This record gives sequence, C-alpha cells and structure tokens, in this order.
Amino acid sequence: MSSRIEVGVLGATGMVGQNFARLLADHPWFKLTWVGASARSAGKKYGEATSWRLDGVMPESVANLTVSECKPGNAPKLVFSSMDADAATEIEQAFAEAGHIVVSNSKNFRMESDVPLLVPEVNADHLALIRVQQARRGWKGGIITNPNCVAVPLAMALAPFKKYGITKFITTSMQAVSGAGYPGVASMDILGNVIPYIGGEEPKVEEEPLKILGDLRGDHVVDLNAKVSAHCNRVAVVDGHTLTVSVELTEKPSFEQLLSDIENFRGLPQERKLPSAPPVPLVYMTENNRPQPRRDGPRDGGMTVFMGRLRPCSIFDWKFVCLGHNTIRGAAGAAVLNAELMQSEGLL
Repeated sequence: MSSRIEVGVLGATGMVGQNFARLLADHPWFKLTWVGASARSAGKKYGEATSWRLDGVMPESVANLTVSECKPGNAPKLVFSSMDADAATEIEQAFAEAGHIVVSNSKNFRMESDVPLLVPEVNADHLALIRVQQARRGWKGGIITNPNCVAVPLAMALAPFKKYGITKFITTSMQAVSGAGYPGVASMDILGNVIPYIGGEEPKVEEEPLKILGDLRGDHVVDLNAKVSAHCNRVAVVDGHTLTVSVELTEKPSFEQLLSDIENFRGLPQERKLPSAPPVPLVYMTENNRPQPRRDGPRDGGMTVFMGRLRPCSIFDWKFVCLGHNTIRGAAGAAVLNAELMQSEGLL
C-alpha cells in the first residue's frame, strides 16, 4: 500500500484495547491515530490514562495520543471496538450511523442476522452481509464482528470436518485468566483451582460456531444444522484457551483423510498474504502432550490455532484438542485480520 489507513480504537485503555494498540503500532496497512475511552480519561495522553498490563512497554507512538470520548465525529472512518457490553450497543451503532466502519470485538451485534460474524479463513463470504446491513438499517457505515475467544479456535478446528456433515459436537474449554480482563479473577480463587463457570460463556460457544460454519444464502446465513454442548471452565493459565472436542459426522472419513484436510486447510488470508494471517492457520502437532498454552499459544504472533490428539471417539466419531491465543486470535488480532480482509475486498 502506498499509504497507511488511519484507524482508531474504542475502549482503548482496557486489556483488549491495549492489544489493539500494540498490534496496530507498527502495522503495515493501518496507522493508529485516534483512541477513545471513558469521559474520565478524555483529554489525557494515552500513556497517562492507561495502566499498561501487557508484556513489554507501551509503544511510544501510542503513548502520546490524546484520548477522546467515544463519540463519532473526529475519529477515522475505520475504528476497532473493544467496548464493554454495557456500552457497546449504543456507541457502536452511533459510529455506524455516522459513517464509520466498526470492527468489533464486543458480543452485542454478533448474532444479528445482517451482521457478519467473521473468521476469515472459514467464512469470508459472509462479509457480503455488510451491504445487506447498510440497506436494511440505513447506515452509512457498518459493523463487523469477530467471535467469542473460544468460538474462534473451535470454528477453525471444525472447519475441515464440515464437508463430512457435522451433526453433533461437545466441547470443554479450559480458559485463561486473561479472558476475564484486569484484575480478572482473584488469586485466592484461581491459584491451584478450576472454576467450572464463566458467566454467559457457554451460550456463546454453543451458538456462534453454528453461524460461523453456516452457509450464506442471499441476505442471511443458514446456521450449521448441528447439536452442540459446551462446558466452560476458568483455569490458572495466563493466556491461551485449550479445548477438547468430540464430533459426530454423517460421513466416515479415515484418519488420513482428516489429517490431510487439517494440514492443508487454508483460506483467503493465506491466499492474499494478509499481514496478520499466519501462513498455516491450523497446525497439527503429533506429540501426545501438545498443544500447550504456554509453549504454543504465542507462536506465529498468537494468530495460529494448534490441534493435536486426533483419535477415534467411542461415543461420537472423532475427538481432538485445540488451542488458540484468546486475547490475540480470539480478540484483537481477529478484528485486525477482519479489517485486512475488508481492505483486500476494497471495502475500506
């Protein structure tokens, strides 16, 4: 690109907002020039308003930006949103109505029938819903969402199975504490412990993959016709969500067929060499004790999903383990990749 596109971040001072700031600081296509946060942070320098919680130091180019209130007007056309659910609906809608393209990590619009819920390697064609959304709602801009941090690796891992007819799947997640934000889970609750409940998580994990793996038909998506059961647990891991999955299929492929499909899985991000796209989005690991969140989650910039232990299931057909970095591939990195896909489609 001859010049970078100016972008902004809504909810820039939070944990996901900080990940946006770090990912965008040296992005080859996008230039972060605007940060939005609450009224109490407005007018301060980002470095003063933000308590940096990520590894390393805050990028200087971001630290010197002046924080604005989350109101449309002086923000760039493209904004990334990491707004809290309590405020996201009103604010994101206001930006879309004003002509901004909002690439959101928030849950509020994900299941709306005219809003793309994107994993670019899996359902890039769903991006066509943006035109339906604009026509239906009369917005000059639009809202595009990325999924829940468990739904992303789950949908990517299941994508190679789709052609064999997925009828049922059960997943158990072991979710890192960074998914709870900061300060997150109290240390006396999580250290040496497993918490078998994360508020509102299981419905998202049961619903979102069906939309992602569904088929675009005209102005709507027909969800994947499968039954889903999810168990979500918080564990004493900093970053990286690990999932165990059992899946039932209509057709009965061999191990060799499935392994070939997994290892050869690619999408538009790889074909177009988008900046944030890992060259191999699904990496199958042959070791019995892999993948592991500490050893594998940060690899490839946190954008790769790792799979392992594919084996027959005595109740369903197959079972496996998969892992995704929850704050990168499952949050900020996913949104940046969505925006890259939009740019490659000429939508920005």
